[in-house]
Amino acid sequence: MAETLIQIGVVGCADIARKVSRAISLAPNAALCGVASRSHDKAAAFAAANGFPLSAKVYGSYEALLEDPTVDAVYIPLPTSLHLHWAVLAAQNNKHLLLEKPVALDVAQFDRILEACESSGVQFMDNTMWVHNPRTAAMAHFLNDAQRFGNLKSVRTCFTFGADPDYLKNNIRVKPDLDGLGSLGDQGWYCIRAILLAANYELPKTVVASYEPVLNKDGVILDCGASLYWEDGKVATFHCSFLANLTMDITAIGTRGTLHVHDFVVPYNEKEASFLAGTDTSFNDLVTGWAKQPNKHTVTTHLPQEALLVREFARLVAQIKFKNSKPDKKWPTISRKTQLVLDAVKASIQRGFEPVQIQE
Repeated sequence: MAETLIQIGVVGCADIARKVSRAISLAPNAALCGVASRSHDKAAAFAAANGFPLSAKVYGSYEALLEDPTVDAVYIPLPTSLHLHWAVLAAQNNKHLLLEKPVALDVAQFDRILEACESSGVQFMDNTMWVHNPRTAAMAHFLNDAQRFGNLKSVRTCFTFGADPDYLKNNIRVKPDLDGLGSLGDQGWYCIRAILLAANYELPKTVVASYEPVLNKDGVILDCGASLYWEDGKVATFHCSFLANLTMDITAIGTRGTLHVHDFVVPYNEKEASFLAGTDTSFNDLVTGWAKQPNKHTVTTHLPQEALLVREFARLVAQIKFKNSKPDKKWPTISRKTQLVLDAVKASIQRGFEPVQIQE
């Protein structure tokens, strides 16, 4: 059985890599085969602290892991400014690619990553975990049900948390040379993906950034938002921030129904997640309460959402490795659409909050 498991190596010892290393260990069709850092000692310490199996290899350079022919796939949690170089190199070494979000500094960089993946015939997926939770599939089923939800009219999403002073000074997400997209790239990515999910991944026509974002002294976004408009009248708004209390909400409103989620990025509980869905909700006669209220839907899972992501990634890699299948294009396409909207928000900010048209 072990030889049929997809062997996944971790390129870098970022904090998020702790969570993903656990997920690889929990996924039934994947194996944690190694970790690389710029120093052998750091990689060894990371492996020891995060439950890597004794069989896992430790590499003192990223190149050494990427050049190892026993490694099927890699997870890259490096700062966004490094994605282009290392993701392309991974693909050129025939490594299937699980890449941390945001996938690139802009869509032009991401297209170069995709070109390298397509040239080598390797699978690409980004590390947006919540979309692999079974709750998300249940939410999408409701949103696409014409009888219960109707046609989408508007979406509001937010992801905020109050970062401490050390984070705001030293975290890579506030450093222009590392993760220069700041809160927009980190939390905004999730908000945009939620909006696209509600819109069945139809791109908006126009994006307008909200006035006025909060930037740090180096020009990195700490707090921002935007409005998105579709030609058929749909509208969406989002807010992302390092400067407000922890909140991660989706509200999607249709002609017949409404969906509410209050923990969409990280569920309150690892093994179960809920959402509220209401159809034809209404007041009572005296308008002192609701005659018909939304219903709570709870979905359970035996694996956490990050392990489900790894399981899906490893399944697609196995299809290529053992059945000579072609890489699946669903996930790269969704990643690219998310990046396109993110780029448009950034462009609108830079242009003084002018409307920006999205061109695929």
